[in-house]
Amino acid sequence: MAPKCQSSLPPQMKKPRQPPAPKPGQTSTSQHLHKGEKEQQEAIEHTDEVQNEIDRPNEQASEEILKVEQKYNKLCQPFFQKRLELISKIPNFGVTTFVNHPQVSALLGEEDEEALHYLTRVEVTEFEDIKSGYRIDFYFDENPYFENKVLSKEFHLNESGDSSSKSTEIKWKSGKDLMKRSSQTQNKASRKRQHEEPESFFTWFTDHSDAGADELGEVIKDDIWPNPLQYYLVLDMVDEEGEGEEDDDDEEEEEGLEDMMKKEMRMKVKKMKR
Repeated sequence: MAPKCQSSLPPQMKKPRQPPAPKPGQTSTSQHLHKGEKEQQEAIEHTDEVQNEIDRPNEQASEEILKVEQKYNKLCQPFFQKRLELISKIPNFGVTTFVNHPQVSALLGEEDEEALHYLTRVEVTEFEDIKSGYRIDFYFDENPYFENKVLSKEFHLNESGDSSSKSTEIKWKSGKDLMKRSSQTQNKASRKRQHEEPESFFTWFTDHSDAGADELGEVIKDDIWPNPLQYYLVLDMVDEEGEGEEDDDDEEEEEGLEDMMKKEMRMKVKKMKR
């Protein structure tokens, strides 16, 4: 019998056993995961491309909206001026409007209200291209608090999107600086509050810390300026909704007199519109 054939390779050099080839239609787990990650990445990239397509008309719409607002502002200017002339004939219109506004009234102390009794009108001017900013002007009669006839605050937005503001320096008369007096009043009232910022409406003119999120400026521009009359007559609106009722008879009588005065004023406004 012939001897069996021996392998020419030593044991340590034998070829490793290969795994069985996958059957047609089957893939390994690692290949499946790799394919899934690739599809996910491609989907993300395509989604980003589609999002860019969505953003383009939105940007165009924003530009068109700005053009419409510019046109609207120009059309409204004569009516804004006419409204200012009429408001100047209504005593204490400005201070009443601010006192009746829930957000603005929270900033008003007693002496702030006294100073605002000399306010004759408030005017908002948006810059020509609108998106670059706006200015708010407060006009005052001669008063015992400061020398200024006009106090202004401007808000600017540059091309890089950074916001800034600047304002008129208030020239307080001797001993009449309401910001200092407000701080002193707080210190006397409560030692715990002595490190708080002075709470006065007029501190707003000197606060430029966050021009991009100036709540008071936005409230005046977007809420009060478009229709200040609604806040001047706000007591009528509150009464119609059944709010602000008092149990005290004397207070109810006072509110009744205020209602009558407001209704008379509203009738006068309606006659002026005619």
